[in-house]
Amino acid sequence: MRVLSGTKPTGDSLHLGNYFGALKQFVLLQEKYEDALYFIADYHSMTTVRDAELRRRYSMNVALDYLAAGLDPDRAVLFRQSDVPEVCELTWMLTTVTPMGMLERAHAYKAAKDQGENVDHGLFTYPVLMAADILLYHADLVPVGQDQKQHIEMTRDMAQRFNHAYDCEALVLPEPYIMDDTATVPGTDGRKMSKSYDNTIQMFAGKKALKKSVMGIQTDSTPVEEAKDTDTAVFQLWNLFATPPEREDMVERAQAGGLGYGDVKKELLSRILDYFAPMRERRERFEGQPKEIEEILRQGAKQAGAIAEPVLEGCRQASGLGRPG
Repeated sequence: MRVLSGTKPTGDSLHLGNYFGALKQFVLLQEKYEDALYFIADYHSMTTVRDAELRRRYSMNVALDYLAAGLDPDRAVLFRQSDVPEVCELTWMLTTVTPMGMLERAHAYKAAKDQGENVDHGLFTYPVLMAADILLYHADLVPVGQDQKQHIEMTRDMAQRFNHAYDCEALVLPEPYIMDDTATVPGTDGRKMSKSYDNTIQMFAGKKALKKSVMGIQTDSTPVEEAKDTDTAVFQLWNLFATPPEREDMVERAQAGGLGYGDVKKELLSRILDYFAPMRERRERFEGQPKEIEEILRQGAKQAGAIAEPVLEGCRQASGLGRPG
């Protein structure tokens, strides 16, 4: 059973949403499945990042965050997407069997249009590249949140269309691994935490920057002495670092009145620093070993390429591309 997922490099550090929504589960899945592949989606970053040095830095930061969080390169394959260029050829093949209407229904495209963004071809065909990422490695399970299930449905549709068009079974249909126990992590403004909204709290930000983000979490104007609504961003974020008994106690304190939002934020900041302290130490060690990181990525790409090459060749033979097999 092969598990696969990827992360787009678009910043200096992954945020709490990335960690609790995906990375934490990836580390746990490497214990459950012997065949796990995780990639740094640098091709995907090209729709937003237009600076070569930034892309390289962001990609390295994702690798550092993965390793710091506990991903073990001896148990899971970690690689850079662009180091296995076969994904681009498969993307083109899938593009030729993907209806325009399907892409127009993609959540990311619709959201960008609704917000009046200048949508380019890269964003419009983004789901096709995502499908190629999955299908190129014959992934069986793809860990996603409930809000990302559409990606897997579209991937399955494209694979079926290709297989049907060329009367073959060249592509394996993946199944979504829905992480139901993972709630959407709110950002500092109450919306889903996302770099697009500029509302993130970075895992490994410096203490000063981290404090600024946490203390900037939006709250209402309820006086200290009155009861507080615990179904808000600051409490939801605090809950991520608390045990069930601690959460129950916090609800009682909030309902009793006398609890200030500032106190909750200070406690949240302390918990974030404590929780990520061991990971921060590991990350600092890895930062001093850039050659070792590159070797991990190189070996990961070699392993991923060994899986991708025969899958792509199967698609080429099925569709009549290149020399006959």
